[in-house]
Amino acid sequence: MSSIGHNSLIERDSAVLWHPYAAAPAPLPPYPVKSACGTRLTLHDGRRLIDGMSSWWAVIHGYNHPFLNAAIKEQLEDMAHVMFGGLTHEPAILLAEKLLAIAPPGLGRVFFSDSGSVAVEVAIKMALQYWISLGKPLKKRLLTIRHGYHGDTFATMSVCDPVNGMHHLFSDLLMPQVFARAPQIPFAGVWDESEMDELKELLAIHHQELAAIILEPIVQGAGGMRFYHPQYLSRVRALCDEYDLLLIADEVATGFGRTGELFACNHAQVTPDILCLGKALTGGYLSFAATLCKSFVCEVISQNEPGILMHGPTFMANPLACAVSLASIKLLEDSFWQESVGAIAGWLESGLAPCRELPAVREVRVLGAIGVVETREPVDVARVQARVVARGVWLRPFAHLCYTMPPFVCTAEEVGQICAALYAALV
Repeated sequence: MSSIGHNSLIERDSAVLWHPYAAAPAPLPPYPVKSACGTRLTLHDGRRLIDGMSSWWAVIHGYNHPFLNAAIKEQLEDMAHVMFGGLTHEPAILLAEKLLAIAPPGLGRVFFSDSGSVAVEVAIKMALQYWISLGKPLKKRLLTIRHGYHGDTFATMSVCDPVNGMHHLFSDLLMPQVFARAPQIPFAGVWDESEMDELKELLAIHHQELAAIILEPIVQGAGGMRFYHPQYLSRVRALCDEYDLLLIADEVATGFGRTGELFACNHAQVTPDILCLGKALTGGYLSFAATLCKSFVCEVISQNEPGILMHGPTFMANPLACAVSLASIKLLEDSFWQESVGAIAGWLESGLAPCRELPAVREVRVLGAIGVVETREPVDVARVQARVVARGVWLRPFAHLCYTMPPFVCTAEEVGQICAALYAALV
């Protein structure tokens, strides 16, 4: 690829591209990246930054990993892609078997798609079609908790927080869902059964029209980076069973070790009826996702009219994505990832502790390889980013949140540098 100058790249980007959640041209010029290796991004102007975001949760093993590179190259020799309608291939079969083996027990089928939002969209469609297949089409609404974020497609937007979920512009166009108060008891707090009171009331009123409860287990991501008590998830599972509802767990962000458990559901020893995975599935190499479900969900849909799940992405089960996903999971299994995530949690706790003394900071919280500094006022994104970049770190704050989820291969020194840069940016 031809080499374009740093300033020219920014100008040409401004002329033709539209970045996520941004105006066009972007009011804050993006930082051009030339290459990435390990934990570092190399910008076009030569600066090197520790990626404290793992490219939005995904790059858990770091960039340009030789084992993942080799998996891509080996698969490329056979085929880059083949349609999945009427055809199958070994990488898809092996990956489905592996996911069912490592996921919370009791799941029986895997449906592949091409992004986290679509994985959740598929999950919602599964839940709705399940009840249609059983002759109960009025069970077509979803119950969820506030401060949630599940994606940017239309069904997923309907279950994002209606106020701070970034999709309020479309509220009149979305299926109206049922929203419960978000869990208030923190992850390590003292459980109080009154936490469930409002949810129980809503279920008593609405259960006959509800298809499922959908939530992000333990960690609410883009809706506020909130960590809640595992007992809440356990009680939701029990209430779904009591009211004959499906439970959808959106683990697109939390899957594959980020919270200190391989899956966040494991903190509560809960198996959802439908599980959504994405982001770190490929180690950040390709856009790819999976929706896993219990066998009875598949059986009901398959054995009743029209006898098929009404969904089929063109790039479903892409062989390159399947191959690198298998390699990423093997890399995770063969590493001491739990020790690494535990160490990162300790480094984040100590490194972010000084932020608690800053007048601008409301709260500091850590879970697994996730560190969050919540501010009292909205973050000045341009100012914070410029300050952390000047200290050799890449972070992407939003709203009242400066947060980090480092790659699992980060060292103590690198996590310390991330924390020090974040602190300096808020002083």
